[in-house]
Amino acid sequence: MPIVEVNNLHKSYGGRAVVDGVSFEIHEGEIFGILGPNGAGKTTSVEHISGLRKPDEGTVRVAGLDPVRDHRAVTELLGTQLQQSELQPKLTVREALRLYAAFYARPADGDVLAERLGLGRMLDTRFTKLSGGQKQRLFIALALIGSPRVVVLDELTTGLDPRGRRDTWELIEEVRDSGVTVLLVTHFMEEAQRLCDRVAIFDSGRIRALGTPAQLIGQSSAAIVVSFHPSGPLDPALLEAQPGVVSVHTARERVAVEGSEESIHAVLGLLARLGVTAERLRIAEATLDDAYLDLTDTRSTS
Repeated sequence: MPIVEVNNLHKSYGGRAVVDGVSFEIHEGEIFGILGPNGAGKTTSVEHISGLRKPDEGTVRVAGLDPVRDHRAVTELLGTQLQQSELQPKLTVREALRLYAAFYARPADGDVLAERLGLGRMLDTRFTKLSGGQKQRLFIALALIGSPRVVVLDELTTGLDPRGRRDTWELIEEVRDSGVTVLLVTHFMEEAQRLCDRVAIFDSGRIRALGTPAQLIGQSSAAIVVSFHPSGPLDPALLEAQPGVVSVHTARERVAVEGSEESIHAVLGLLARLGVTAERLRIAEATLDDAYLDLTDTRSTS
């Protein structure tokens, strides 16, 4: 049985559907990503899983339990770091861990958890004195203090610099490797592609696509991009006519051809027949960002 089940979830505010018929399952031991723009329904869906919202329609189950009806039992199974997490500025790391541990019947050892997450030397540091990355580590620790089976991390790396973001990614992987299922909410494509076993792409309150990052990228109309500087004149129409080519773009004499794997051989074969050399040739696979643009209505950011 999946550890989390969401079936036909609906939620509206003021007559506007924020979540509109969402269904998905999360398997135990995976990192499951929810990806999409602001206002897509990501956080609202997660709040239903956490028992903070009651569905207008549909069902949500965590380990077979209803997060609203069985809220106390679900809080013992599920740790949460929500998007707007904040602590009292003068609270120390040690005090925060002890406070949160008091909410659970069988909490983890806060000092051991802090050491594991790189906060061992910060136990007596006040929250207001922590760096952005240290605060994120603390929020992960607080989400794990109850020894949950599932942890929800909502927009965890927003506002971090690239180094802080990558350090946090490593922490999330360590959490998963320890046996905890991770539900990761993000709008960073690179983050989802790096971390997630499966991804649900949300847009306008609905799931537009669901699968592994590789599966979603494979659905992109242009899975390969071949770019180069031609050594001589080259008619773009000839490139566009090649098998597997989706589009051709030229900027400052550099040509970029988007298409399938078939298009690589077709384009290079054409250049050979024309006697044109592909200088500074680059071949790149599509990313989750490319798949996202293909699979969603990207104009919807409300």
